[in-house]
Amino acid sequence: MFKRIDHIELLTGEPQRAVKFYTDVLGFRVRATDRVTGTPRGPLDLVYLELGGTVLELMSYPDAKPAPASTAFHFGYQMMALEVEDMPKALAELRTKGIAPSWGPVTREKYARAEIRDPDGNSIELRQWMR
Repeated sequence: MFKRIDHIELLTGEPQRAVKFYTDVLGFRVRATDRVTGTPRGPLDLVYLELGGTVLELMSYPDAKPAPASTAFHFGYQMMALEVEDMPKALAELRTKGIAPSWGPVTREKYARAEIRDPDGNSIELRQWMR
């Protein structure tokens, strides 16, 4: 009945900055754009980004506000995770683009893991599976 995760939605206040980060830094490609009018919150700008068959839907409303910062764990969405081939090489490449890990890296028996943040402060896990 269910096939796969179709997309992940991410609300941003600065869509051009977010698109630049996800395309230039992480290698996503723009799949499509759209503008939806007549929503209860005003016009909605959408940019669909794709990486390895997964789609990230960047959403932007004119009056959207950042969520209050919290360091507490909470139920619900935590972060998206990107699989990398080689953790040290991925982190080295990110550093050349001005992106440092916000956590890790940590290497365990079955995987290596680190986290970075996008320009809006959203956590992105980097995961290398040890096969």
